[in-house]
Amino acid sequence: MKFLPLLPLLLLSVFSYAQKFDGINTNMGNLFRLSDAKTRSISPENFTGEKGKGGMATEGTGSRAARDLGQGWKLSPSVKIKSKTIFTMAEIAGPGAIQHIWMTPTGNWRYSILRFYWDDETTPSIEVPVGDFFGMAWQKYSQLTSLAVTVNPGSAFNCYWPMPFRKKCKITMENIDDKDMVLYYQIDYTLTEVPQDAAYLHAQFRRVDRIPYKQDYIILDNVKGKGHYVGTLMAYESHDNGWWGEGEIKFFMDGDNQFPTICGTGTEDYFCGSYDFDSHQKDAQGKESLEYTEFRTPYAGLHQVIRGDGHYDIMQRFGMYRWHIADPIRFDKDLKVTIQDLGWRNDGRYLPLQDDIATVAFWYQAEPHNPFPKLPSKDELEVK
Repeated sequence: MKFLPLLPLLLLSVFSYAQKFDGINTNMGNLFRLSDAKTRSISPENFTGEKGKGGMATEGTGSRAARDLGQGWKLSPSVKIKSKTIFTMAEIAGPGAIQHIWMTPTGNWRYSILRFYWDDETTPSIEVPVGDFFGMAWQKYSQLTSLAVTVNPGSAFNCYWPMPFRKKCKITMENIDDKDMVLYYQIDYTLTEVPQDAAYLHAQFRRVDRIPYKQDYIILDNVKGKGHYVGTLMAYESHDNGWWGEGEIKFFMDGDNQFPTICGTGTEDYFCGSYDFDSHQKDAQGKESLEYTEFRTPYAGLHQVIRGDGHYDIMQRFGMYRWHIADPIRFDKDLKVTIQDLGWRNDGRYLPLQDDIATVAFWYQAEPHNPFPKLPSKDELEVK
């Protein structure tokens, strides 16, 4: 009972936050409030998002199926992106904010590169293979249920990160594969004023196949400016027997050198699990059954466990996510994020591992941003 006086203060905080971002970040705290923001949506049925211009196509990928029905009957539900070409999914004049993205791409998800450009920038603030951006790095579907990203049957990719922009937003998809692909997509956004202190979403992909011995894996580096880190997606392939998740994650910020300000206690701890992601269940005879246990929560999860099949697909592969939505990691000048690839030797000592790790780092920051490292080549991106 002594905590009840805190409730009005908590509600006031929630509603104050909602009011500050009215028209951009719609949530249960401000859903009842009226707004002058304008809702728009871009899809192959309305490439520009213009008011009253949806469903007007007279040709498209659905032309044959709708040949007896005509205009207004799903003539353009998707687009075909030719091999080695870039398709512009959206160009939006601001100010405004993207609120939701849905898509279902065919083809190789590692060979479809998603890029976002804010305002007049020439280098992207988001550059990630589409499968990795939605936590599907291993080319296999797995249910992912969280606040920021959901992936639903059969390959429905959804993103809910709020993405404000002031002048312009441009989104492209590059098909680096040797085959054409088909993309169904919808981008829901609002046209509204953007608060002065609103930062821009950034996302960066990295991959190292077989990490050099005793070297840390770099999730993010060379970030300069003011912002906050909001999430990590990790695709992990184990090359050794035994447990692989002892490595500590480290956040170096605002001039940190040899030692970081934030240091975690283990990989599964950072992704909000514990003790090898093992639920230690027992069978009818009381014998403990040791196995990885998938879990999916609003902020963190081990959403994907791919077990070897005993034939060609022999590697164990994992997909994990950790969103810093309730606990953003704020920095004023610079940020670097690393994690160790660490397991156990048979005699109880730590063993530096050499596994395949790919990550996507998500953060907000004020522009301009430093250019990203060059994206790996098609062969270097391949999931073997």
